[in-house]
Amino acid sequence: MHYFDEEDSLLDGSPRTAEHARDMTRGFLSAVAPKDSAEAEAVLIVVSELVTNALVHAGGVTGFQLRAGPGTVTVCVQDASPDPPRPRRTEDTESWRPGGFGWPLVQELSVKVHVSAEAGGKAIRAVLPLSH
Repeated sequence: MHYFDEEDSLLDGSPRTAEHARDMTRGFLSAVAPKDSAEAEAVLIVVSELVTNALVHAGGVTGFQLRAGPGTVTVCVQDASPDPPRPRRTEDTESWRPGGFGWPLVQELSVKVHVSAEAGGKAIRAVLPLSH
């Protein structure tokens, strides 16, 4: 079950998959009623990328939160690795190996991205514009 506190924040257990995180985010977005569908789509993309990166590269998602502020939404994904995200040079990857675009995409879509070390891993907070 999802619920929202007085600050329009989604508080829930950690998503098990990127699809689960997107479903949680859609529920959150329906409650905060964004005016711009492109901004809402950007939030879904950032959620998907951060959760996928945590699952694939960082030992799993240990925390997940969405918070609406004046004209913004903050996505916070915590994971089990203390290592910060590293951009992968896409021109150096083998053609059959997907990836390398998620972290730059998160940075492009967000107005601010902050990575902080936490006990047992790290937290990545991405702030995106969201008119509501």
